[in-house]
Amino acid sequence: MPNSFTAFSLKPGQIYRVKAAFVDYDRKEHLVGETWRFVRYNFVPYDDGLTLYLEPLNEANGHRVIRLRCAPEDQEAIADHFSDFVEVMNPGSE
Repeated sequence: MPNSFTAFSLKPGQIYRVKAAFVDYDRKEHLVGETWRFVRYNFVPYDDGLTLYLEPLNEANGHRVIRLRCAPEDQEAIADHFSDFVEVMNPGSE
């Protein structure tokens, strides 16, 4: 899939919107329409822990972080196929 991306390949400053709801490691639900600007990520390899730092852009999103555990029994599929859950927004489309 040419426009596919992982949670590790998000671009700082880019705006993203949730297109398919998902639940993160903290059991927080990220609903369709949640829109945010990506700031940065941190990965802790010994725990397979990925933290995405966000700047919320709409009222549907009160979350400033998304934590995922990149292990098969947790959120690895979400992290590896992040473009199935969020879409890149063009400037001015949020």
